[in-house]
Amino acid sequence: MSDHTEKNVDEVTGVETTGHNWDGIEELNNPMPRWWLWTLYATIVWGIAYTIAFPAWPLISGATTGVLGWSTRADVAREIESHDAQNGALVEQLLAAEMDRLPEDPELLRYAVARGGAVFKAQCSQCHGSGAAGFKGYPNLLDDDWLWGGSMDEITFTVRHGIRNDIDDEARYSEMPAFGELLEKEQIRAAAEYVYSLSNDDAEPELAASGQELFAEQCAACHGDTGRGDREQGAPNLADAIWLYGGDRETLIQTITYSRFGIMPAWGQRLIEADVRAVSAYVHGLGGGE
Repeated sequence: MSDHTEKNVDEVTGVETTGHNWDGIEELNNPMPRWWLWTLYATIVWGIAYTIAFPAWPLISGATTGVLGWSTRADVAREIESHDAQNGALVEQLLAAEMDRLPEDPELLRYAVARGGAVFKAQCSQCHGSGAAGFKGYPNLLDDDWLWGGSMDEITFTVRHGIRNDIDDEARYSEMPAFGELLEKEQIRAAAEYVYSLSNDDAEPELAASGQELFAEQCAACHGDTGRGDREQGAPNLADAIWLYGGDRETLIQTITYSRFGIMPAWGQRLIEADVRAVSAYVHGLGGGE
C-alpha cells in the first residue's frame, strides 16, 4: 500500500509536485500569485455587492429591485419627460395645428419631421423600408402614387386609422373580388393582358381587345373606364406602371384570380397623437406628398 502522506518534491526546483506525471514530466504545485487571489476575492465581493444594490435575482413575477432602486425603464421615462418638457410648446402647437397648414410654420414643421423620422424608423421601416421605398406588397412612400390620397390630412387619416384592419371602425377599406371564382381562366388572361397593355407596348392586341370588354364589365366600376383608379375607393391606377405586387403578366393573372388584401395597423391606437401627426408630416415630406 502506498503512503499518501508522502510528499513528492521536484529535485531541480525543490517545489512540491501534484503527483501527476506525463512521460516523466511532473506538475509543480506552485501556489496562485497573491495578486491573482486578491483580484478573485475582490470580484466576488463586488458581485455580491452588485446583486444587493441593483436588480439581479429573478423571481416569479419580476426580479429583486436592489437597494438603490435603479431601473433602465425609469431612466428612459425621465429622459422622455425631460424631452417633452423642453419641447412642450411645440408639442401643443403640433396637436392644435391643422395638418394641411403645417408647412406654413417652418419651425413646427422641422420639429414634426425630426420627431416623425424617429417614429418611422421604429414603427414603419419594417414594412416600408428604412428609406421608405417599400417592398412587394408594401407601398413606396417616395413617389406620388397614393391609393387614398397624399395630402397631409389624408396621410394623417390613413396613419391614424390604418387600412382594412379589424380594430378601427374608420379604417380605410376596399376589397377586390377574387375573379377566379367569377371568370374563366381565358377571360382572366384576357383581362390581365388588357391591364398589361395600359402601361406596356408589347401586349397582344387581339387578346387585350377582348380583355378590354371584360374590364369594362367587371373592373371599370372601381378602376375607371381608362383604368386610372379611384382614390375614394382605394382603387389603384393601373395605367402608370407603378405596381404594388408587380405588373408582369403572371403576377397580374394571379392578382385578378385571387385578389389582394393588404392590411395596415391603426397607429392611432398604438401611438400618441403627437407621434401620429409627426410621422404623417415625415411621410408627407419624403417627396411623394401632395
